[in-house]
This record gives sequence, structure tokens and C-alpha cells, in this order.
Amino acid sequence: MTILESTAANQYDAIVVGSGISGGWAAKELTKHGLRTLVLERGRDVKHVTDYPTGMMSPWEFEHRTQLPLEIKEANPIVSKCYAFYEGSTHFFVKDAEHPYVQEKPFDWIRGYQVGGKSLLWARQTQRWSDFDFEGPARDGFAVDWPIRYADIAPWYSYVEKFAGISGNKDGLPNLPDGEFQKPHEMNCVEDYFQKQIASKYKDRNVIQGRCAHLTEPKDIHFQQGRAQCQHRTICERGCPFGGYFSSNASTIPWAAKTGKMTLRPHSVVHSIIYDEKKGKATGVRVIDANTKKMTEYYARIIFVNAAALNTNLVLLNSTSNRFPNGLGNDSGVLGKYVAFHNYRATISAEYDGFLDMKTEGRRPNSPYIPRFRNVHKQETNFLRGYAAGFNAGRGTYTNQDGIGADLKKNLMNPSWGGWHVGSHMMGETIPKENSTVQLDPNKKDPFGIPQLAINMFYDDNDEKMIKDFHEQFTEMYTAAGFKNIRTRDSKQAPGLDIHEMGGVRMGKDPKTSMLNKWNQLHACKNVFVTDGASMTSTSTQNPSLTYMALTARAVDYAVKEMKKQNL
Repeated sequence: MTILESTAANQYDAIVVGSGISGGWAAKELTKHGLRTLVLERGRDVKHVTDYPTGMMSPWEFEHRTQLPLEIKEANPIVSKCYAFYEGSTHFFVKDAEHPYVQEKPFDWIRGYQVGGKSLLWARQTQRWSDFDFEGPARDGFAVDWPIRYADIAPWYSYVEKFAGISGNKDGLPNLPDGEFQKPHEMNCVEDYFQKQIASKYKDRNVIQGRCAHLTEPKDIHFQQGRAQCQHRTICERGCPFGGYFSSNASTIPWAAKTGKMTLRPHSVVHSIIYDEKKGKATGVRVIDANTKKMTEYYARIIFVNAAALNTNLVLLNSTSNRFPNGLGNDSGVLGKYVAFHNYRATISAEYDGFLDMKTEGRRPNSPYIPRFRNVHKQETNFLRGYAAGFNAGRGTYTNQDGIGADLKKNLMNPSWGGWHVGSHMMGETIPKENSTVQLDPNKKDPFGIPQLAINMFYDDNDEKMIKDFHEQFTEMYTAAGFKNIRTRDSKQAPGLDIHEMGGVRMGKDPKTSMLNKWNQLHACKNVFVTDGASMTSTSTQNPSLTYMALTARAVDYAVKEMKKQNL
């Protein structure tokens, strides 16, 4: 079949590029409105339950007891740095040699190319952003002003939270709005103690239970999805056969499929978006079959680009025409610029002598969280913006391996409890900079003949000052709580391991300084929408995935209304 002959057969109402967290939501919402929707995924298909080969395996059933063999580590020096990459999960991660990219500066790009994308691998933390986040750039002057505020997206947060299932407490914090929560996971005694200590000593700091996409009180809408309550197995990165946490595979993709309106096409590497200069709009997508390397064109009235932040930049940069010689919609010249991420370099740990009559049992897929408390109401430090932090406490056992025969057996059968250990990690907001970029390498191509992405991101002086402040403030807080043997650490890791890259196709009010309007719609090509991490104007200190979901549902609602008005 030639490209011209395939025109009629390849016509859809909508095309979604990518099937991860935001792509899944685009598929669900578009098909809900009756649109015949083609979902393109560059990786293989992964069906919920049947394609989780390690989901029910015990450690002793793995050849290497879940450890990575040396040859796999040496062959994958980048992805091996990811905390979730081990013998039980390697099949959901992109291997270094298979999809090359250019590191103009060190950047550890962690990817999941399969149906569901990184929704099978995410850490499932789901906090709403507040007006302190959406107003931050305008107040501090570090990026362009967001075109939306919290009130614009709040109803859509509620909409996606009810369907996805989010656990947490209603904490009543202005800098971390409450949501539609199921019951929270419990803190242990030391975490509860630290919460009370901080509350008694600081008016502006809070230790709360983290909010996460795990079902703790499944509702009818979740049972309709075929999902069940979280089993607290904490092997989520293998895929959850119970659907205990939210993923595209367990939730939005099968929900879209049930409408009969979705066509899912795996092994489809999107080359570029087709722009028709006579019509003044995009008409479709060029796709390379990952198995045959054959290129085919698919057509639709609207296109949602949800390929994950950096690949969305790549697709738009590679979509050139006489009208857009520097990438689709790139009249402003900012495409691929102002990319940012989260700073996870700093950690702090300590020990606590109390509660030696208490211990923990079982597993918990979540931990307490300390929302941003620096520069919230006013600029009070020598750096812009701030950081949030995780917190956890635990107590391990020690096994005496001395002796021989019966004595050794007795020692092994009677482990003794050690003391409590506590720890925190920083999640800092990096500043979007014009010279923090992704672009197409002029010489190097990937296995599909598409230019490789050249990544140029780096920490700056603001990040270094933020790390110093995190160590100072948490040392003070730990000391105030009576924690001992406090140890600070800076991993010096390259950007990328946070897996929170954002920007490059940012939203904004002014088409001269941004790519997308307040509806995530390209200013210069109205029937193309970008609702994944590429659309983010700044990065906040909260995890971003919940905001991607809400922006996507909101954008689809707008797009469908515009289609009915014959505006698209």
C-alpha cells in the first residue's frame, strides 16, 4: 500500500502520539466524546496483567535473585543508575544502546517505550499545584507568566483524581491544595513524632502523609476499571496485576478501548507532524513502523502530542515545512528552550534513640512529605523558588552470624532489632533557562533515520545555593527533633535521574515568547495540542504527573467544543 492509497483507510477524528500518563488520558477523553481516535506508541504493546511477567515472582525465582548481572550494568551505564532498574523490571526500560541521544552536557535520560510508557514505572506521588506555583514565574521573574491559575485547573484535578484514585489527608495547606482523597497510608511512630515536633517548633513548616495514586478505598468507578485495593507489595515497577496503583495500562487505555472508538497501534515511531500550508493546519502524522521501517501517513482533524517531554520536543522540531522551517508552531523561536527538571541531589540521614519498644511490620508504597516552605509568601533566601522533601523512618534487624552448628542456627533464628534510621531527600525546582535546551543533532541519526536529540541541561548557582540551604534547614530540624549522627550528602548526579524533565514547548500568554496558549493549543497551529511535560512553563516543587492528567482532560474538553463549533 502506498502513502496516497492509504489516505481513506488511515483517516481518524483524532490522533494521540504516546500512550503514557497524559496520552492515556487523551485517549480516554477523546473516545468518551465519540471521536475515532488513533493512539500511536513507538514501543511494544503491554496488556494489563498478561504482560507483567515478573509481577507475581518471588526474589528466589529470579536467576540472579533480582540483582543485575555485571554485563547488563556495563552495557547500560545510564539506565542502570535508575533506582527502579533491576532484574525484575528491565523489560520496561529503554536500553542505552537501542535509542541513542547526544549529551552536550551529562544527562541521564530514563525512558519507557511501551504501551503505558513510564506510567508503569512512576513513583505515583500526586500533589496538586497551587497559585504559589502558577504565580511564581510572574512574581520572581524567572520565566514567562503561566496563562492559567489554580482556579482554572482545580475542577480538572478533581475530575482526574476521582477516576485515578488518590490517597491522602486533607491538610488545609494553602501551598498544597487538598483534593478528592481516599484514606491515607499510616505514618509510623517516629514519623508521627517528627510531624508533632516540627508542628510545635515551626509555624510555616509541615510534615504530612504523602498523596499518592494508590487505591486504599476503591470506589465503584475503580471496580468498573477492573482494579482493586493496593496490596502493599511495593514491587510496583513490575506492573501491578491488581491495578492497585494508577497506570495507563490498568485504567485509561482499556477504558478507551471499551468505547470501540480507539485504535491502538504499537511499534509506531512518529517521524513528524504533517502541516498543510493551503489549509493552514496540521493534517496528520508520519509514522515509521518500528519492525518494517516502512513510513505511513495517518490523518485526523486534531492531534494530541503526548510523547513525553523530550520526545515531544523532538517530534515538533522534526516537523518542518515552508511555513515552519524551525519546527511546527515555532514562530517564537523558543521551541526546545527553557527546559527544566527537579534537583534530587541532596539527601540527609540520621538516627533516633527513642521508641525502642516499637517496630514496623508490613510494607507501605508511600511515605511522609514536607511541602515547600522557603520563599512561599515572600523572597527570604539568596536563591529563587524552593524545594519539597520526602521523609521516612524505619527500623531494621541485625543477625548475629557467629558460631557454628546449633549456636549458629540459634543466632540466625533470633535477630535483634537495631535503632531507628530517618532520612529525607530534596526535590528542588530548577529555573527554566533559555540556554537549557534540546535540539536536533545535525549529523547523528537514530536507528529510524530520525535526527538524534542533543540535550544541554545543567545545574546553576541557584541549584547549589538551594542544596546548601536544604542541608542547613534539615540539619536544624533534625537537631530540634533530637535526631543524632546527622549526615548530609550531595550525590552530584547529572540531571535526568529525577525523570521529571519539563518544558521546551511551554505555555504562555504571548505567542512571541511561548508555544502554547492557556488550552495547551499551539498558538500558530490551532489543531495541535501538547499536554505532557513539554508544555510546562515552570516545574514547581510538586510531582508533575497529576497536573499532566488534569491539563489533558481540560484540553480535550476544549478541543471537542471547538470541533463542534467548526473552529478546528
